[in-house]
Amino acid sequence: MIFSLLRKPEPRRPAKPLERMHEVGGRTLPLRIVENARARRLTLRIDAGGQGLRVTVPPGIPAREVDRFIDRHQGWLEARIAKVPDKPQIRPGVKIPVRGVPHLIVHEADRRGSVTVAEVDGVPALIVHGERAHLARRVADFLKREAKKDIEALVAKHTAAVGRTAKAIRFKDTTSRWGSCTSDGSLSFSWRIMMARPTVIDYLVAHEVAHLKEMNHGPKFWALCRELCPRTDEARAWLKKNGAALQAIRFG
Repeated sequence: MIFSLLRKPEPRRPAKPLERMHEVGGRTLPLRIVENARARRLTLRIDAGGQGLRVTVPPGIPAREVDRFIDRHQGWLEARIAKVPDKPQIRPGVKIPVRGVPHLIVHEADRRGSVTVAEVDGVPALIVHGERAHLARRVADFLKREAKKDIEALVAKHTAAVGRTAKAIRFKDTTSRWGSCTSDGSLSFSWRIMMARPTVIDYLVAHEVAHLKEMNHGPKFWALCRELCPRTDEARAWLKKNGAALQAIRFG
Protein backbone atom coordinates (compact mmCIF):
# COMPACT_ATOMS: atom_id res chain seq x y z
CA MET A 1 0.00 0.00 0.00
CA ILE A 2 1.33 3.41 -0.95
CA PHE A 3 0.64 6.40 1.19
CA SER A 4 1.11 9.94 0.02
CA LEU A 5 1.54 12.90 2.31
CA LEU A 6 -0.46 15.85 1.08
CA ARG A 7 0.89 19.20 2.15
CA LYS A 8 -1.62 21.83 3.12
CA PRO A 9 -1.37 24.65 0.60
CA GLU A 10 0.16 27.81 1.98
CA PRO A 11 -2.16 30.82 2.09
CA ARG A 12 -1.71 33.10 -0.87
CA ARG A 13 0.33 36.16 -0.08
CA PRO A 14 -1.18 39.46 -1.19
CA ALA A 15 0.52 41.00 -4.16
CA LYS A 16 2.84 43.90 -3.53
CA PRO A 17 1.21 47.30 -4.14
CA LEU A 18 1.73 48.59 -7.65
CA GLU A 19 2.61 52.22 -8.17
CA ARG A 20 2.49 54.32 -11.30
CA MET A 21 1.67 57.86 -12.36
CA HIS A 22 -1.77 58.88 -13.62
CA GLU A 23 -2.85 62.01 -15.48
CA VAL A 24 -6.01 63.65 -14.16
CA GLY A 25 -7.30 67.20 -14.47
CA GLY A 26 -3.99 68.51 -15.81
CA ARG A 27 -2.02 67.03 -12.92
CA THR A 28 0.23 63.98 -12.75
CA LEU A 29 -0.46 62.10 -9.53
CA PRO A 30 0.95 58.89 -8.04
CA LEU A 31 -1.53 56.01 -8.34
CA ARG A 32 -1.22 53.12 -5.87
CA ILE A 33 -3.00 49.81 -6.55
CA VAL A 34 -3.39 47.74 -3.37
CA GLU A 35 -4.71 44.18 -3.12
CA ASN A 36 -6.87 43.49 -0.06
CA ALA A 37 -8.11 39.99 0.79
CA ARG A 38 -11.21 41.43 2.46
CA ALA A 39 -12.19 43.59 -0.50
CA ARG A 40 -15.28 42.45 -2.42
CA ARG A 41 -15.16 45.11 -5.10
CA LEU A 42 -12.84 47.71 -6.54
CA THR A 43 -12.78 51.04 -4.74
CA LEU A 44 -11.13 54.32 -5.68
CA ARG A 45 -10.12 57.14 -3.37
CA ILE A 46 -8.22 60.41 -3.55
CA ASP A 47 -5.64 60.98 -0.83
CA ALA A 48 -6.16 63.96 1.45
CA GLY A 49 -4.97 67.12 -0.19
CA GLY A 50 -5.24 65.57 -3.65
CA GLN A 51 -1.68 64.31 -3.36
CA GLY A 52 -2.32 60.86 -4.84
CA LEU A 53 -4.80 58.18 -5.87
CA ARG A 54 -5.44 54.73 -4.42
CA VAL A 55 -7.32 51.77 -5.88
CA THR A 56 -8.13 48.85 -3.56
CA VAL A 57 -8.83 45.56 -5.37
CA PRO A 58 -9.87 42.02 -4.41
CA PRO A 59 -7.22 39.32 -4.93
CA GLY A 60 -6.59 38.14 -8.48
CA ILE A 61 -8.19 41.03 -10.36
CA PRO A 62 -6.55 41.33 -13.81
CA ALA A 63 -4.69 44.54 -14.55
CA ARG A 64 -6.90 45.26 -17.58
CA GLU A 65 -9.99 45.22 -15.36
CA VAL A 66 -8.35 47.69 -12.99
CA ASP A 67 -7.53 49.95 -15.95
CA ARG A 68 -11.14 49.83 -17.18
CA PHE A 69 -12.36 50.66 -13.67
CA ILE A 70 -10.11 53.72 -13.51
CA ASP A 71 -11.16 54.83 -17.01
CA ARG A 72 -14.84 54.63 -16.05
CA HIS A 73 -14.22 56.95 -13.11
CA GLN A 74 -11.96 59.42 -14.89
CA GLY A 75 -14.70 62.06 -15.02
CA TRP A 76 -15.37 61.67 -11.30
CA LEU A 77 -11.66 62.03 -10.57
CA GLU A 78 -11.33 65.17 -12.68
CA ALA A 79 -14.34 66.79 -11.00
CA ARG A 80 -12.97 66.08 -7.53
CA ILE A 81 -9.38 67.07 -8.29
CA ALA A 82 -10.57 70.37 -9.77
CA LYS A 83 -11.87 71.33 -6.31
CA VAL A 84 -8.50 70.74 -4.62
CA PRO A 85 -6.12 73.74 -4.51
CA ASP A 86 -2.83 73.11 -6.30
CA LYS A 87 -0.55 73.17 -3.23
CA PRO A 88 -0.79 76.80 -2.11
CA GLN A 89 2.49 77.92 -0.53
CA ILE A 90 2.76 79.67 2.84
CA ARG A 91 4.24 83.12 2.16
CA PRO A 92 3.77 86.77 3.22
CA GLY A 93 0.53 88.31 2.03
CA VAL A 94 -1.57 85.13 1.96
CA LYS A 95 -4.16 84.15 4.55
CA ILE A 96 -4.48 80.86 6.38
CA PRO A 97 -7.20 79.94 8.87
CA VAL A 98 -6.40 79.52 12.55
CA ARG A 99 -9.30 77.86 14.38
CA GLY A 100 -11.37 78.69 11.31
CA VAL A 101 -10.55 82.42 11.24
CA PRO A 102 -8.45 83.66 8.26
CA HIS A 103 -5.17 85.26 9.38
CA LEU A 104 -2.97 87.39 7.17
CA ILE A 105 0.69 86.32 7.16
CA VAL A 106 2.99 89.29 7.75
CA HIS A 107 6.78 89.00 7.73
CA GLU A 108 8.89 91.20 10.01
CA ALA A 109 12.52 90.22 9.47
CA ASP A 110 14.01 92.82 11.82
CA ARG A 111 12.58 91.21 14.96
CA ARG A 112 13.65 88.05 16.74
CA GLY A 113 11.24 85.38 17.87
CA SER A 114 8.76 83.13 16.13
CA VAL A 115 5.10 84.04 15.55
CA THR A 116 2.88 86.66 17.18
CA VAL A 117 -0.90 86.83 16.81
CA ALA A 118 -2.05 90.40 16.27
CA GLU A 119 -4.25 92.64 14.13
CA VAL A 120 -3.04 94.59 11.10
CA ASP A 121 -5.44 97.30 9.98
CA GLY A 122 -8.23 95.51 11.81
CA VAL A 123 -7.45 92.16 10.18
CA PRO A 124 -6.33 89.11 12.24
CA ALA A 125 -2.70 88.39 11.41
CA LEU A 126 0.24 86.13 12.14
CA ILE A 127 3.36 88.26 12.49
CA VAL A 128 6.27 85.99 11.57
CA HIS A 129 9.69 87.10 12.74
CA GLY A 130 13.18 86.10 11.61
CA GLU A 131 14.60 85.16 8.23
CA ARG A 132 12.26 84.77 5.25
CA ALA A 133 13.63 81.29 4.53
CA HIS A 134 12.21 80.03 7.83
CA LEU A 135 8.78 81.65 7.54
CA ALA A 136 6.77 78.59 6.48
CA ARG A 137 8.41 76.39 9.10
CA ARG A 138 7.73 78.96 11.82
CA VAL A 139 4.04 79.06 10.89
CA ALA A 140 3.90 75.24 11.00
CA ASP A 141 5.63 75.25 14.41
CA PHE A 142 3.08 77.79 15.64
CA LEU A 143 0.19 75.53 14.57
CA LYS A 144 1.86 72.55 16.27
CA ARG A 145 2.12 74.45 19.56
CA GLU A 146 -1.51 75.56 19.33
CA ALA A 147 -2.58 71.99 18.53
CA LYS A 148 -0.74 70.61 21.54
CA LYS A 149 -2.37 73.18 23.82
CA ASP A 150 -5.95 72.77 22.57
CA ILE A 151 -5.99 69.07 21.86
CA GLU A 152 -4.38 67.94 25.10
CA ALA A 153 -7.06 69.89 27.00
CA LEU A 154 -9.83 68.34 24.89
CA VAL A 155 -8.39 64.84 25.35
CA ALA A 156 -8.41 65.35 29.12
CA LYS A 157 -12.03 66.51 28.96
CA HIS A 158 -13.31 63.66 26.79
CA THR A 159 -11.30 60.86 28.43
CA ALA A 160 -12.74 61.91 31.79
CA ALA A 161 -16.22 61.64 30.29
CA VAL A 162 -15.69 58.09 28.98
CA GLY A 163 -13.64 56.86 31.93
CA ARG A 164 -10.59 55.96 29.85
CA THR A 165 -6.97 57.13 29.77
CA ALA A 166 -4.88 57.93 26.70
CA LYS A 167 -1.50 56.22 26.82
CA ALA A 168 0.11 58.92 24.68
CA ILE A 169 -0.82 61.92 22.53
CA ARG A 170 1.20 62.52 19.38
CA PHE A 171 1.08 65.15 16.65
CA LYS A 172 1.95 64.41 13.03
CA ASP A 173 1.57 65.82 9.54
CA THR A 174 -0.40 62.96 8.02
CA THR A 175 -1.98 63.00 4.56
CA SER A 176 -4.21 59.94 4.83
CA ARG A 177 -6.13 60.66 8.04
CA TRP A 178 -6.76 63.40 10.59
CA GLY A 179 -6.37 61.23 13.65
CA SER A 180 -5.95 57.69 14.89
CA CYS A 181 -6.22 55.55 18.00
CA THR A 182 -4.14 52.41 18.51
CA SER A 183 -5.25 49.32 20.39
CA ASP A 184 -2.99 50.26 23.31
CA GLY A 185 -4.64 53.67 23.68
CA SER A 186 -2.18 55.97 21.90
CA LEU A 187 -3.83 58.90 20.13
CA SER A 188 -2.38 60.72 17.11
CA PHE A 189 -3.61 63.93 15.51
CA SER A 190 -2.68 65.99 12.49
CA TRP A 191 -1.64 69.45 13.72
CA ARG A 192 -3.21 70.88 10.55
CA ILE A 193 -6.59 70.47 12.25
CA MET A 194 -5.81 73.77 14.04
CA MET A 195 -6.82 75.51 10.80
CA ALA A 196 -10.35 74.11 11.18
CA ARG A 197 -13.23 75.50 13.22
CA PRO A 198 -13.19 74.81 16.98
CA THR A 199 -16.23 72.54 16.63
CA VAL A 200 -14.32 70.45 14.09
CA ILE A 201 -11.28 70.20 16.37
CA ASP A 202 -13.57 69.12 19.20
CA TYR A 203 -15.20 66.51 16.97
CA LEU A 204 -11.84 65.05 15.90
CA VAL A 205 -10.72 64.64 19.50
CA ALA A 206 -14.09 63.20 20.52
CA HIS A 207 -13.87 60.74 17.60
CA GLU A 208 -10.48 59.39 18.61
CA VAL A 209 -11.27 59.32 22.33
CA ALA A 210 -14.48 57.39 21.57
CA HIS A 211 -12.24 54.71 20.03
CA LEU A 212 -10.69 54.15 23.45
CA LYS A 213 -14.02 52.58 24.40
CA GLU A 214 -15.39 51.46 21.02
CA MET A 215 -12.63 50.34 18.63
CA ASN A 216 -14.93 50.31 15.61
CA HIS A 217 -17.33 52.53 13.69
CA GLY A 218 -20.52 50.80 14.74
CA PRO A 219 -23.73 52.34 16.13
CA LYS A 220 -22.41 52.39 19.72
CA PHE A 221 -19.31 54.27 18.58
CA TRP A 222 -21.27 56.98 16.77
CA ALA A 223 -23.70 57.31 19.66
CA LEU A 224 -20.77 57.89 22.02
CA CYS A 225 -19.14 60.30 19.57
CA ARG A 226 -22.33 62.38 19.37
CA GLU A 227 -22.65 62.29 23.15
CA LEU A 228 -19.15 63.74 23.50
CA CYS A 229 -19.59 66.18 20.61
CA PRO A 230 -23.26 67.00 19.85
CA ARG A 231 -22.23 68.74 16.60
CA THR A 232 -20.53 65.62 15.23
CA ASP A 233 -22.56 65.44 12.02
CA GLU A 234 -22.01 69.12 11.24
CA ALA A 235 -18.26 68.82 11.90
CA ARG A 236 -17.93 65.67 9.78
CA ALA A 237 -19.62 67.41 6.87
CA TRP A 238 -17.33 70.45 7.21
CA LEU A 239 -14.21 68.31 7.29
CA LYS A 240 -15.34 66.29 4.29
CA LYS A 241 -15.91 69.49 2.32
CA ASN A 242 -12.87 71.51 3.44
CA GLY A 243 -10.32 69.01 4.71
CA ALA A 244 -8.58 68.44 1.36
CA ALA A 245 -7.86 72.16 1.01
CA LEU A 246 -6.18 72.23 4.42
CA GLN A 247 -4.09 69.18 3.57
CA ALA A 248 -2.97 70.78 0.30
CA ILE A 249 -1.27 73.78 1.93
CA ARG A 250 2.51 73.59 1.70
CA PHE A 251 4.59 74.46 4.75
CA GLY A 252 7.96 73.80 3.21
